[in-house]
Amino acid sequence: MSKAKSPNVHTSRRKFLAGTAGAAFGAGTLASINEASAQSSGTIPIGQMASLTGPLAADGVEHKNGLEMACEEINAAGGILGKMLEPTTLDSKNQTAEEVSAAARLLIDRYESHAIINGYNVGANQAEYDPIADAGIIYIHYNTSIGHHEAFQSDPERYTGIFMADPAEYYYGVGLPVMLDRLRSQGVWKPENNKIALVTGSLPYSTVISNAIRETAPKFGFEVSFEEIVPVPTTEWGAVLNKVRADNPAVIANTHFFPADLAQFQKQFAENPTNSLVYMQYGPLLKAFSDIAGEAARGVMSSSVIGILPDELGNEFREAYWAKYGETAEADPGASTYSEMYHYAIAAAMAGGTGEPGNYEQNRKIADNLRRFSFRAPFGTLRYAKEFNAALPYPTVSPDASLAMPHLLYQIKDPAAAVPKKLIFPEPYNEAEFEVPPWFK
Repeated sequence: MSKAKSPNVHTSRRKFLAGTAGAAFGAGTLASINEASAQSSGTIPIGQMASLTGPLAADGVEHKNGLEMACEEINAAGGILGKMLEPTTLDSKNQTAEEVSAAARLLIDRYESHAIINGYNVGANQAEYDPIADAGIIYIHYNTSIGHHEAFQSDPERYTGIFMADPAEYYYGVGLPVMLDRLRSQGVWKPENNKIALVTGSLPYSTVISNAIRETAPKFGFEVSFEEIVPVPTTEWGAVLNKVRADNPAVIANTHFFPADLAQFQKQFAENPTNSLVYMQYGPLLKAFSDIAGEAARGVMSSSVIGILPDELGNEFREAYWAKYGETAEADPGASTYSEMYHYAIAAAMAGGTGEPGNYEQNRKIADNLRRFSFRAPFGTLRYAKEFNAALPYPTVSPDASLAMPHLLYQIKDPAAAVPKKLIFPEPYNEAEFEVPPWFK
């Protein structure tokens, strides 16, 4: 596995990859770089911290799958300058700061990982940044945290190799009133009032989103008329729902994000619904939400910035992912780590190779390439804003869809379908139109 491959083997593999999702997302580029450069032997350890157990394991398993799928394709294209990738995923369990930072140290000290390619660990609160910065390796994640912006800007030199491959959660809160205003101005939704009821999960991720909704809502003629913080996790929503029903808002925005918990919220809401749009953060995008909520899920809205686009490249990736892991697999979270791995591999190949822990000079070259070159992923353009080392959203911040990651608004259309959700915003990515939820009287 560690030996350099002959030119004939590379040629046959390139022909094979030309018919796969890998060719569209970077395998062809890597194969060309590998062929043009002197080949070497050896392996490259790649690390990951993912929730393989705990309440977020549904995503963690897919983060592991996406990384492994990319590594297999990259290795088939010649690896990184002839060296083969060896991924190792450690369980970050409940995603606490202690669990995540301990896993990061283990990946560095025992496995000598050249890079850590992650999904999200929302409870870590940047605790893993310092041991990774001390090692000087590249770290790419989807923690979706405004805390990343703050940490990076506090010391850009120290954290130069740490990247957040999606926009911060703050922009979810900024974007929701924008999207609601668009539905209202189009006349497809005629609210009875301008009230938004906020139900906030107790994690910082949810709090930041709710705060941004509260700050942004008045700019678009909405007011936050009700707020309550709920513990995480929670499955009994009766008390808070009684208060929400008494408020009778035009919109219920629940920023808790565990899919099973949100499914219980929707089932209990559907027992006595109000004429309110229901928006929930992220959880309804996973099939587990619709499986639990059943027909009550129809009409619920949710959003993401790492959702696979319904275009040629997105559909191609989804089909390839399902072919490998089965149609019950959630391709969207898998696409995140898959794309991160490709972007890193191309940046490292162009820099002349990867850098082990302590090789600060080589890893800085890779970091510079990650900032310099954007990458077309299944969910849109992955491009890092240099002032944050993070992606920015379209259209909330960037008006150019080719330079930012689209903030996608979905609505559950068919809870029993293999993909229950349909993308309704923004243009030009939308594949379906908004529909008034069936619980409206």
